[in-house]
Amino acid sequence: MNPEVEPARVILVDKPYGWTSFQAVKKVKFGLKSKKIGHAGTLDPLATGLLIMCTGKMTKSIESIQSQEKEYTGTFFLGETTPSFDLETTSDQIYPIEHITSKLIEETVLTFLGETDQTPPLFSAIKVQGQRAYDIARKGGDAVLKSRKILIKEFEITRFEMPEIDFRIVCSKGTYIRSIARDFGLKLNSGAYLKALRRTKIGDYLVENALHPQDVKSESVD
Repeated sequence: MNPEVEPARVILVDKPYGWTSFQAVKKVKFGLKSKKIGHAGTLDPLATGLLIMCTGKMTKSIESIQSQEKEYTGTFFLGETTPSFDLETTSDQIYPIEHITSKLIEETVLTFLGETDQTPPLFSAIKVQGQRAYDIARKGGDAVLKSRKILIKEFEITRFEMPEIDFRIVCSKGTYIRSIARDFGLKLNSGAYLKALRRTKIGDYLVENALHPQDVKSESVD
């Protein structure tokens, strides 16, 4: 085999809490001594779970991998909001939760199923007039982000223990779970933010088969 040819690999990584996706890619690139590596969709630093990276000819598959449906689990915190819709920023508003029942939660879940329009959070990597939206937000600015069509295929509540609810969501590419948290709170006539998030699946790729970025070496993936 020509040593100059990059091996074609699909690498499953379990991104740790607090790591940026760029840090995870950099660590894997170093561990593999790879000249070029691409990723099929990032995760926020406060999220954990499945990142898929590709090398060699498999980089041509990145777009098709990105387009596959994704599964997430996590926790919504009810009765409060934050500007970023998660724990990156501190609470900015408190809302009543006394009226929220398990029945109301289940009824609200049903309103999210199917194709809907979603407005992404300002704290996102979407570009607005050449700037990342999160850069605008972190400087105290504001911007109008266009809504987009998303598909929520499955949405179930796995724990109901006020003021927290745990969930599992299967959704299309481009879905922001932080925006679901925001919208969920609004539909409850309250508020909510995303307290925890883990990506567990992309297409048929499972986080159970993923490695910590520090454990990715040529011998572990060949």
